[in-house]
Amino acid sequence: MSAQNLKKLFTATFEISGKVQGVYFRKYTENFAKGLGIRGWVMNTSHGTVKGQMEGNEKQLVEMKKWLTETGSPKSQIENASFSDLAQIRQFTFKSFVVKH
Repeated sequence: MSAQNLKKLFTATFEISGKVQGVYFRKYTENFAKGLGIRGWVMNTSHGTVKGQMEGNEKQLVEMKKWLTETGSPKSQIENASFSDLAQIRQFTFKSFVVKH
């Protein structure tokens, strides 16, 4: 990861499966993302997964992906985490990181 990529903004989508609904996964995701300075959103899906979009520099998004893959909320059980490739963006499209309902 180059210093140049710390200045560039990227976006990626994600979908997490396992025991991720009813265990405060969205709230913990929102708090962790805000702590990293990431913008975007997270929501439950009708088929029992959690999906979202995140925007930030490469270092922030790598850290978020690690957390979504390995940690999650204390009572969650992550079975699979899938992510789109990082795509460079010119500017943020979200003002903060929010839970969508």
